[in-house]
Amino acid sequence: MKRHFKRQWYLYVIFVIVLYLAGAMIPFARYRKITNVESFDLSSFAAQEGVKDRAMLLETNQSAWDERIRLLNMAKKRIIISTFDMRPGQSTKDIMAVLQEKAKEDVKISILVDGISGFLRMEGEELFYALSSYPNVEMKIYNPINLAMPWKLQGRMHDKYVIVDDIGYILGGRNMFDYFIGEYKAKSKSHDREVLIYNENHGQPKNKSSLYEVESYFDEVWNMEECKLFHDDSDLAEEKEVKAMRKELEERYDKIKKEHPHLFEESNYYKNKTYETDGIKLVANPTGIYGKEPKVFANLCDLMKQAKESVQIHTPYIVCNDYMYQQLKEVKSSVPKAEIVINSVENGDNFVASSDYLWNKKDVVGTGMQIYEYDGGTSMHGKSMVIDSEISIVGSYNMDLRSTYMDTEVMLVVKSKRLANELEGHMEEFKHDSRKVVNEKEYEVPEHVEVENIPFLKKAAMYIVGLLLQPFRYVV
Repeated sequence: MKRHFKRQWYLYVIFVIVLYLAGAMIPFARYRKITNVESFDLSSFAAQEGVKDRAMLLETNQSAWDERIRLLNMAKKRIIISTFDMRPGQSTKDIMAVLQEKAKEDVKISILVDGISGFLRMEGEELFYALSSYPNVEMKIYNPINLAMPWKLQGRMHDKYVIVDDIGYILGGRNMFDYFIGEYKAKSKSHDREVLIYNENHGQPKNKSSLYEVESYFDEVWNMEECKLFHDDSDLAEEKEVKAMRKELEERYDKIKKEHPHLFEESNYYKNKTYETDGIKLVANPTGIYGKEPKVFANLCDLMKQAKESVQIHTPYIVCNDYMYQQLKEVKSSVPKAEIVINSVENGDNFVASSDYLWNKKDVVGTGMQIYEYDGGTSMHGKSMVIDSEISIVGSYNMDLRSTYMDTEVMLVVKSKRLANELEGHMEEFKHDSRKVVNEKEYEVPEHVEVENIPFLKKAAMYIVGLLLQPFRYVV
């Protein structure tokens, strides 16, 4: 009898675990269909009269650090930061040091971070308490983790951008820590990409910069009921550790300013370093925490189908369902040259997405798109496209099921031949270090490319994980 009850106890535990996981997964198990694709004609895509937005790419981690420090220093009224992941680190301290200085100057600062990062990376960290409890600063968490509500756990905000006054903004794929920003020593690094938009009309009343479209999107998310304040209690400011951190940030700011004076100079730097644009548009997913219509993917496919000559795509990995495969086939059938560069399984840093690719590579190749697998040694994290050497698209969207149906995502569409030419040049550099996929089993491998060997046990684990995940691919 005792043995019988013991066996039942284990069954109850297993049942509860399965029920809990089901509660977290079921709300997202059905792929929602797109009901309304917002379309615009590429041939007539143009800036509104009087808008003078200019653009530049931030291709390196150091440029991401430089331009954040430079742009944030220009703030006089408001700073907005939205990021999926913010962690303690050297580059994060640098940015926080500048933000604290700006808060002293009565600049209003709003920072929005996803709930996963808030739960795993920010709780218990004096670095974040030092700023969250500062006057003029508000930090919020998008959909904070609540283990008692498993049906909410998968709703994530994947956006990454910085807005300063009406001067300009940075938008792309970089999270806020040393893996993506700056050249501090870290266990590993990642290649990523952002675009910086400079509003040449800043300071002028009633200017119609694309900046306001991004700011409006931020306000929509910021004001959601699911976004909660992060430790804004002023009593935190009196804690010994928090006081010490604020002092450290003050000293760090002085050091940055002394060692990098060019980043604090008043100049026409952005006017001289940016390209003219002929139109900019924000494409975004719905902002709620549950399953979404695939708005970003549908819009991007609509844009690509209008191409006359070429489409080039950079995405860290590719995880698709039948609808997405069909759309990519239609893109290929309407465009003479259509290419996708992804990380190879050996080079990527996403174990789960790579595991899925091992099982679904045949379907990816079956789209007809020319696939290249990047083997450069450092994982590629950038998400971008170039259409007809004229339209550049940069943002946070990975071509996977999670980004398509579950997460908030933002992509910026920029019409500028000079920007597109520069982006194409960077894409060619990645392609130079990539294997060209001939079919499911064969490659054309450049002589200089050395493909890393995956240990047998890791490769076996990837196949097992990939197989087990097939019924639950929608969370990948």
